Amino acid sequence: MHGYEMIQEIAERSGGAWKPSPGSVYPTLQLLEDEGLIVSESEGGKKLFSLTEPGREAADAGPDAPWEEASRGVDWEALGEIRQAGFGLMEAFGQVWKTGTKEQREKALAVIGEARKKLYLILADED
Repeated sequence: MHGYEMIQEIAERSGGAWKPSPGSVYPTLQLLEDEGLIVSESEGGKKLFSLTEPGREAADAGPDAPWEEASRGVDWEALGEIRQAGFGLMEAFGQVWKTGTKEQREKALAVIGEARKKLYLILADED
């Protein structure tokens, strides 16, 4: 796989619970290649990575796949609801930011700030 494909695959396998950044994936791939655990070849201007035999042995002997741990115990229904609520909030905020007046933007920022405070108060069991 190419590095970007790995990022997408990990996100998919973890159900979206973990999506590593390119800044963590590419240095890790270089380290694994330096250690002889993977090899790369150029394909269409991109690097295609594959396990070497020592890399396959290390993977088989290692712990559970990180995406399995990242998704273990996740309430997928609740996660979907949280994402939908967050995306809806950001969509509304973005609309105000793009089309609103300066005063409307200031009000929107205040609403977001107040919502953040109220969420922390929930954790503190305060109203």
